[in-house]
Amino acid sequence: MSCADFDVAIIGAGAAGMMAASVAGQGGLKVVLLDHASRLAEKIRISGGGRCNFTNTGTTPANFISRNPHFSRSALAGYTPDDFLKLLRRYRVAWHEKHKGQLFCDDSSESIIQVLRCECDQARVSWRMPCEVKEIGRDADLFVVRTNSGVVRTANLVMATGGMAIPQLGATDFSLKVARQFGLKVVEPRPALVPLLFDAMQWKPFSDLSGVALKVKVGTGTLGRKGTGAEFFEDLLFTHRGLSGPAILQISSYWEPGQPIEIDLAPGQQLEPALLELRPGNRQQLSTVLAGLWPRRLAEQWLAHTPVSMGDAASVRLADASNKLLHDLAQRVHHWTLAPSGTAGYKKAEVMRGGVDTHDLNQKSMQAKAVSGLYFVGEAVDVTGWLGGYNFQWAWSSGVACGRALVAAHQAVPAR
Repeated sequence: MSCADFDVAIIGAGAAGMMAASVAGQGGLKVVLLDHASRLAEKIRISGGGRCNFTNTGTTPANFISRNPHFSRSALAGYTPDDFLKLLRRYRVAWHEKHKGQLFCDDSSESIIQVLRCECDQARVSWRMPCEVKEIGRDADLFVVRTNSGVVRTANLVMATGGMAIPQLGATDFSLKVARQFGLKVVEPRPALVPLLFDAMQWKPFSDLSGVALKVKVGTGTLGRKGTGAEFFEDLLFTHRGLSGPAILQISSYWEPGQPIEIDLAPGQQLEPALLELRPGNRQQLSTVLAGLWPRRLAEQWLAHTPVSMGDAASVRLADASNKLLHDLAQRVHHWTLAPSGTAGYKKAEVMRGGVDTHDLNQKSMQAKAVSGLYFVGEAVDVTGWLGGYNFQWAWSSGVACGRALVAAHQAVPAR
């Protein structure tokens, strides 16, 4: 039998990787962390505008997308947002809630990186950075990791290299390649939490609205009709090439190519009866009326480019508008349907959707069912969170689940 250099080798020193390393190391295992980057945890550093939206107090399995929607339940229950907050309190990291349970550092995301680094150092984790992995193989019951700085032999290998989002920071599909190498299935990856783009000619009338923002409801089905798709009530932002903002980032994770999205530009309002009530004697043009709801240039541009069947609605005075025109106008405001041509891609995506098929993993340990000692955590797994701190919580929870499982397995082995 070959001799192992480490009990655990973890490839990827990001959120999930450091969490798994610290838990395993503090449980008595000899752990090494390998990462190809020269600077630690760049994705954590840039997240949340530099303040790191590190969790969400409302985290539940319903806030995640996966072909196996129940897979995340065990890990999330085993390590909650409150558990992570206890860790931050130990290090006196100050934080605040910004919006809908989203928690951010008061200072900078560097605070989170230092907490994780200290936890790993206390666990006597060995660091190899920068360290490029060239090849992974097997030698009897050990994994053999060949790198540009030598060979690492280990009984347990944890893949924590994340997904393909933000390749400019070094993101790759390495974990997915390793999964396929060892016979695991992969759910087709694609960009998520990403701006949506439109055909240039289709979007030309709205490209000048870049920078305009408003609160909307957006969905992949018919808004207001139960069971037709996902819906989010968030801010929308017009861009030169399409739409962005929290509402669009959220719905992008559910959007399928070729599928339209539907936007309610006046959520929570009953526009038709409101217009009918305002109509008697009202000489304002419809664009002026809608400017009471939206920025004026949006009202003018949107009305000027509504379908021909509505005629030149922008110049119509409210008092002269027919019942049919106001009905059609209200319907289009509440159900503006658009067909994106694509997304802004991994360079603009916050995360990757898809990944290692959860049906091939144990939900309590993150270990591959068919390959003893091989684990996958964090973004590499087919568990994708909503915008708002959920993906970091999945990194913490899956990393802890993996670390605890490694410790339990080690303790269960009889001493020789």
